[in-house]
Amino acid sequence: MSDGQTSIRTQIRGPIRPGDTLPAHQLLILGLQHTFTMFGATILVPILTGLNVSVALFTAGIGTLWFHLVTKRKVPVFLGSSFAFIAPVALVIKEWGIPAAQGGIIVAGILYCIMAILVYYLGPRFMESLLPPVVTGPIIMVIGLNLAPVAIGSASENWVIAIIVLVTVIIVNIYIKGFFRLIPVLIGLLVGYIVSLTAGIVDLTPVKEAAVLAVPDFTWPVFNAAAIGLIAPVAVATMVEHVGDILAVGATVEQDFIKDPGLHRTMIGDGIATSLAGIFGGPANTTYSENTGVLALTKVWKPEVMQIAALMAIGLSFIQKLGAAIMTIPAPVIGGISIVLFGMIASIGVRTVVENRVDFKQSRNLIISSVILVIGIGGAVLRLWGNVQFGGMGLAAIIGIILNQILPKES
Repeated sequence: MSDGQTSIRTQIRGPIRPGDTLPAHQLLILGLQHTFTMFGATILVPILTGLNVSVALFTAGIGTLWFHLVTKRKVPVFLGSSFAFIAPVALVIKEWGIPAAQGGIIVAGILYCIMAILVYYLGPRFMESLLPPVVTGPIIMVIGLNLAPVAIGSASENWVIAIIVLVTVIIVNIYIKGFFRLIPVLIGLLVGYIVSLTAGIVDLTPVKEAAVLAVPDFTWPVFNAAAIGLIAPVAVATMVEHVGDILAVGATVEQDFIKDPGLHRTMIGDGIATSLAGIFGGPANTTYSENTGVLALTKVWKPEVMQIAALMAIGLSFIQKLGAAIMTIPAPVIGGISIVLFGMIASIGVRTVVENRVDFKQSRNLIISSVILVIGIGGAVLRLWGNVQFGGMGLAAIIGIILNQILPKES
């Protein structure tokens, strides 16, 4: 083993904290690792919704850099495409087109900023009291379970390929050691794509016609009241994810980011990153738990590594043949991946409830969780005025928060 390899292996045993020095080539390698980790999930959202893959990579990169600027470069977080917005964004694009979805995403980011102002003046404990585990756990479950039909629908187009992809992801995630274990989604996509090529169900014409390098296909937003009503309320659910992710990152790197740089800063960073994504035509952004897992594994806690990953994502967005190739991935390949990813989101909700020891012997907790689950999964819609409406996860989150505030706590 060379001295360089020995040095890297020694370094990543860490913990390596902000202020610790690493050689430039090691930072690049570690940044590339985070790029691969976020890549599969980040590109999956535009594939499922109809947004542009290259734009999604670009907005993930600029969103992450903005987040680090707002949070004083203290929080080692990568912002990627949010799964919570898939269903409403896909619906809006089908009905009114991508520009209308952009308007809804922009407003969702603004809601983050409004909540950040409230958190700043009321204190971070306000958010924790508003969103206890009995509310956050079921909401996160709804996010995953609400997407289950999307996964099954895609997988049903060719169950053989979908199962091959699913098995590949499971094997890589459980049995493979080292770096490859961090990219089971990417490996699953690669295996599924090769099998699909062999089966003759991949049309490579878009790849041949695409330019090698080109500016991503940015589009201008349109503000449609109905689209905003469908997309923006989901921000309530993703705020839940945000608080949980920031707490998880803080626990991983042994820092209290709720106090420093402050929850209001992390929410503004996430919110404006989402609005920026909407302006350019990308999906809403969110903090990525996948990259938090890399922090825990490598014990390299330098925020600079995430910033390097963000610059790499921006660079990849200009390679148009890559974007075209990604768009040729067949639906059953995406379906096999989605079964795992969407199920994992729901499972994280279950874990939230279990780890926080929510007592379901108490009637109030049973009522809160059951109402959130049924309204969120059942597709309930509340029409307010005109075409403005709240539904799905957003409505479930709002009602869950209200119930938690008004139902008496049992002694």
